[in-house]
Amino acid sequence: MPARHFCSEVYDVKNESEGKMKTNKYDQSTFLVLKTAYLYYICEKPQGEIAEELGISVTTVSRLLKKAKEEKIIEFVIRDPLVKCVEMEKELKERLNVKQVIIAPAVSLENETDMREDPENVKKLVALEAARYLQRTIKSGDVVGFTWGSTVYQMINYLNPAQKVEAEFVSLHGSLANSVPEWDVRTLVDRIAKAFSGRKHTLLTHTLMRSKETVELLKQEKNIADVYQMFDKVNIAVNGIGVFYPKTTTVLARPDYLPPEDLKELKAKGVVGDIAIRFFDRNGMECDTSLKDRTLSIDFEKFRSIDEKITLASGEDKAFAVLSAVRGGLIDTLIIDSNLGAGILDLAADNK
Repeated sequence: MPARHFCSEVYDVKNESEGKMKTNKYDQSTFLVLKTAYLYYICEKPQGEIAEELGISVTTVSRLLKKAKEEKIIEFVIRDPLVKCVEMEKELKERLNVKQVIIAPAVSLENETDMREDPENVKKLVALEAARYLQRTIKSGDVVGFTWGSTVYQMINYLNPAQKVEAEFVSLHGSLANSVPEWDVRTLVDRIAKAFSGRKHTLLTHTLMRSKETVELLKQEKNIADVYQMFDKVNIAVNGIGVFYPKTTTVLARPDYLPPEDLKELKAKGVVGDIAIRFFDRNGMECDTSLKDRTLSIDFEKFRSIDEKITLASGEDKAFAVLSAVRGGLIDTLIIDSNLGAGILDLAADNK
C-alpha cells in the first residue's frame, strides 16, 4: 500500500481488490493542518497572520483548525483536578437544589496538590470567582446588599473598576465594634459603590446593642429608618458565613466582638452559623436568642426572601454551616473552594 504523503493532496486507497487508487483532491495536506494548528495553538499567532504566512485564506485557516480537532491532531485536555470541580459543581447543584454553584479549584496547577496549607490564597480564589460572577450578573436598577467580612473584602479587590452600573448598594447590618477597618461593612459598601459608580446606603451605627429598647429607638432615626426601607428593595445579597459548629471558627466569637456571656448563650441555643449577624441552627432557622432583638440588621425572614442570595465561603470547616444555611433557604448561589465542596458532599451523603 502506498505511503501517505504530506502534500496538498492525499491519496486514498479504495477498491483495493481491483487495484485502483482514487485521488480526493479536496482533502487538505496533513502537514498543512499540523502546521496551522502549531502556529495557532503553540505560537499563538492570529489567524490572519497564519493565512499570510502560509499563503491561504483566513477561511481556510479556520477550516484547517477544525480539521485538526476532528482528526485528533490537536486535542484539548482539562486536567483531572479541574474536571473534578465541574463534576462536583453538577452534583452539588443537584444535591442542594440551589440556583448556582461555582467552585474555585483549591489545587496547585504546577504539581496538582491541594492548597489546605494556604487558606488565604484559597480565599482569594473564591473571592475572584465571586467578583467575576457579580460582574456578569449585576444590572442597572439592582439593589445589592452586603455583609462584613474578609472574603467580601477580597472580592472587592478583584472587581474591574471599568464596569459601571447604575445600581444601589446597601449595608445589611451595622458596624461591629473593634472590627478590622478593611472588613467593616460600611467601608465595603463605600468601596463597591465607588467601583460600580453606584449609590450607597449604610447604617451609621454599630450593629450589636445592649437592649431591645435601644434598637427600637435607633430605628426611628432618619438614617437608620431610610436604610431599613432599602432592605425591602434588596434583590441581591452578597455575604460570607460565620461558623459556630462543630468548631467555633468565626472571627465574631472573639471577646472583642461578642462578650463571653453572649457566646455562651449562642452555643446553648444550638447556633451553628450566622449570616448578616443573624444566627441560625442546623436546619437554617433563626435561633431565639437575646441578640435577635438587640441587633441592627436585616430581619432573618426578609433576608430569606431576597431573590438571589450569594454566599462566599472557603475552608472545610464551613461545610456544616453551609449545608444548614442551604436547608433553611438562605443560599441561592454558592461560591466555594473545591475542598469545602467535597466536605459538603460528604455531609450531605451522611445526612440522607
